[in-house]
Amino acid sequence: MSLERGENCMSIVYLVRDLEPYPALHARTIQVLNLIPCEVLEDFLGDPRFQVTIDNYQPGQGWTLWMPTPGPPGQGSRCVVLRPKLNLCSEAFAFYVIAHEFAHAFLRNGPWGEILDVEEAADALAATWGFVRPPDNQINLP
Repeated sequence: MSLERGENCMSIVYLVRDLEPYPALHARTIQVLNLIPCEVLEDFLGDPRFQVTIDNYQPGQGWTLWMPTPGPPGQGSRCVVLRPKLNLCSEAFAFYVIAHEFAHAFLRNGPWGEILDVEEAADALAATWGFVRPPDNQINLP
């Protein structure tokens, strides 16, 4: 299957519908999805277990997350959970975190090539997509 970016605009909008109450995060996530390689986006859109949602943690109450059950071994559920603070932090940091989480989902939380550490693998893959962690003095967390 070959994908032209415009063909899946509605699919992307549907994929990030849970982020709509967070306008900056919603827009940032769409931007990242439009910049990652087509084969990665195809993989996400072709997997009914893939979803993007918001972390709804409430102090003293915990959080709730509904996601598809894992498939056969090696085919776990692929849910990207983003935090609301990505709506308020620096754009560069938000782009990096969003891409890093999509890299985890694409790699199915596994290694990448010779990079066995899953965090380093996600960082390295996101960097090949153009999303590198900004210096700490440019993160500006709320």
